[in-house]
Amino acid sequence: MSVSKMIMGQAANRYVDPVNVENLFQTHLYKGTSGSLSINNGIDLSGEGGLVWTKPRDASSRHVWIDTVRGVEKYIASSDNTAEATQSGNSLTAFNNNGYTIGNWGSMNSSSYNYVSWTFRKQPKFFDIVTYTGTGSAQTISHNLGSVPGMIIVKLTSGSDGWHIYHRGLNGGSSPEDYYLQLNSTDGEINNASIWNDTAPTDSVFTVGTNGGVNGNGSTYVAYVFAHNNNDGGFGSTNDQDVIKCGSYTGNGSSTGPVVDIGFEPQFLLVKGASQSGDNWFIVDSMRGLNVSGTSKHLYADDSGQEYSTDAIEPTSTGFKIVQSYGAWNTNNVTYIYMAIRRGDMAVPTDATKVFAIATKSANEPAYVSNFTVDMALRANAINSLHDTNVATRLTGKYFGLSNSTYQFQDGNEYEWDYMDGWNSNASNDTNSYSWMWKRAPGYFDVVATKSTNGNVNHTLGVLPEMVWYKRRDSTSDWFVCTAANGYLKLNSNGAAFGSGNGSYLTNEYGAQVTATTVHTGYNFIGATTADMIIYLFATAPGVSKVGSYTGNGGTQNIDCGFSSGARFVLIKRSSNAQDWYIFDSTRGIVAGNDPYLKLNTTDAEATAADEIDPLSSGFTIHQTGSAGINFSGHTYIFYAIA
Repeated sequence: MSVSKMIMGQAANRYVDPVNVENLFQTHLYKGTSGSLSINNGIDLSGEGGLVWTKPRDASSRHVWIDTVRGVEKYIASSDNTAEATQSGNSLTAFNNNGYTIGNWGSMNSSSYNYVSWTFRKQPKFFDIVTYTGTGSAQTISHNLGSVPGMIIVKLTSGSDGWHIYHRGLNGGSSPEDYYLQLNSTDGEINNASIWNDTAPTDSVFTVGTNGGVNGNGSTYVAYVFAHNNNDGGFGSTNDQDVIKCGSYTGNGSSTGPVVDIGFEPQFLLVKGASQSGDNWFIVDSMRGLNVSGTSKHLYADDSGQEYSTDAIEPTSTGFKIVQSYGAWNTNNVTYIYMAIRRGDMAVPTDATKVFAIATKSANEPAYVSNFTVDMALRANAINSLHDTNVATRLTGKYFGLSNSTYQFQDGNEYEWDYMDGWNSNASNDTNSYSWMWKRAPGYFDVVATKSTNGNVNHTLGVLPEMVWYKRRDSTSDWFVCTAANGYLKLNSNGAAFGSGNGSYLTNEYGAQVTATTVHTGYNFIGATTADMIIYLFATAPGVSKVGSYTGNGGTQNIDCGFSSGARFVLIKRSSNAQDWYIFDSTRGIVAGNDPYLKLNTTDAEATAADEIDPLSSGFTIHQTGSAGINFSGHTYIFYAIA
């Protein structure tokens, strides 16, 4: 455990390293190779320890759990009740400081299948793994969570028996230690004193009773202990963030289901109907489709079947909402328990290449390679001729908009996001098809999808956004752009700024305030109270991105963005008068000569005939030599640049 920056935990003499969730948990998707494969997910398993849980997505096959405490090659399967087994030589063969290595075992790595793995790192106030030997008499088992567990999963490893679960939401949260569920079963909660001895867990121990499933004399067991943060997590750069919640909600049987507030946007959800039998353990995550598009891909922890797709649960900026009346997650008056893990990143980026990339279309999936997980992308096909510019987002799944049009978001089957290193499934070599790709990160860029109401919704930027884009997804509407210094613009128009200007979106004649934690929903832009909205928030991250403005001088001027190696991407718009939205980038050329540019608000082909912009180590240099009009004397311009 790092000792460079520590804070006191709940229990005496226990401490929490204020790390970020991206170092503790990851959903990793991969295509099997039928050979040795290293999964580099950035999680230190060899040093800190943890659990790897793997499932083929497109095949009927077991859920495989392998952890650092029991060791490599020793697995148990949540989809059955069998004892621990050893898959020698070709399962998980090594735990590494940045992930793990697997062999060619079909349950983890066949070239015929695609896989998902969920990695949980051991960390106080997040997750712990304990092994113990049963005594046949009630006993306490020590753990190192440093907080009262929200969920405990116990599995007999020396024989066959069910996966017994304690969850703080059982029995509606009243004496949950009297009850248990089984992870390998669809049964509802059962009152049985022999499982947890009717004794609540503490921040240092949990109790097992006399039942052979949790404490048979001489039998061996593994326990996976999950925390529940309640405004006491201690994670993130401010040391006060929660990363895991174990809670419950009550179904209402309606397609307008419960809205569950957990204080953060989840990237992983495990849900089970507790007060009735027949419900599977439902798993959804943001890599496979926890989004607002209506096509969430999910698996069942108790079922070996392949991945399913349905509209079930949608994320919000502060939790999740149920959008279907299906029994597995929304029967009227049924209590459902859940475990939720916060979406990362939690750290302000310092390396622009980790959060922004430019690529042409490649012949292999993903079509556009970023080398990080992509949350938002602009795409321009056939830039040498008339073309649209697509705007696509992980949160909206396969639906995309056009920055040059008022069209509502459209369905595009190639708009796939379940890749670790890029996006889009329409692979082919095409040097005239470009994509600019962003990853969400505090202090840099965020996305919020919401049903519009006249008010505020939360965002996770953590700083005051300096530029905000709004678009209605379910109907035609303009793209509204709010800037801190220049009022309102339209992304699909070359029009000048309107509104009061001079920081107007902070006082905001269009509704509510924009702050470091909230953003107004765009209600008065579109004149509708129930519209589906997508909101993009941009900020200045020192050395990485810069949102700013300048006054033209009619000649040449340097724009200092605080960069060290120049700008790779520049977006410029004259706000004081009509002018297009110009895109320059270093892949197509920011050079001391003629520079190609595109326009976000038109279908025009790329222009290449003038020297508009030059490289500058601290940012970029602009000229007024061509037709772009990016430096007219006395005129005001806004810009957005990325290093």
